[in-house]
Amino acid sequence: MQEKESSIEESTRHLVHIRASQMNGCGFCLDMHVKEAKIHGERELRLYHIPIWRESTLFSPRERAALAWTEILTKMPEHGVPDDIYDRVRGQFSERELSDLTFSVMAINAWNRVNVAFQTEPGSADKAYGLTKAGLS
Repeated sequence: MQEKESSIEESTRHLVHIRASQMNGCGFCLDMHVKEAKIHGERELRLYHIPIWRESTLFSPRERAALAWTEILTKMPEHGVPDDIYDRVRGQFSERELSDLTFSVMAINAWNRVNVAFQTEPGSADKAYGLTKAGLS
């Protein structure tokens, strides 16, 4: 599935990609996805609040569910996904949306691991990906 075919709105996908990249310590992906989010109109304060999404009032219940799902799948607990998190996510996402969200989380985690392993330099692909438009370089 290509991201443009996803049933998950672009703004939520940006939040998911940024949060997973933060958790995985992937500087390249974090840098890239923050710039993409900025280009697509994300407010700066929300970008700053992603690590504190639980305390922040800037995220909708749907976004909070997506961030919780991202965190639980990124750092999978020994006994799997707790029922309360699954129930919260299912309350916000249809079956197709949850599938698309899960694949988005899986994909960013894979990309994080590749870029961490190969020590890809943050910002090194800005020109190729058109990220200089973000004005953050």
